[in-house]
Amino acid sequence: MKIEEIRNLDIAELSKQLEAAHREQFDLRFKLSTRQLVNHRELPRVKKEIARLKTIIREKELGVR
Repeated sequence: MKIEEIRNLDIAELSKQLEAAHREQFDLRFKLSTRQLVNHRELPRVKKEIARLKTIIREKELGVR
């Protein structure tokens, strides 16, 4: 999802997306520990997505944009 698309969402939708990203990160870490993860680049991608979502939520809370 592009950053502008994320900025157009409201805080409730961002929270849902953040929860889904955390769930995906948990699943990927579980697959990694059981040696079932095929693409190891998925973990950093999800981590960056979580950081991006948290940043946008914080911006909205502060009224930056």
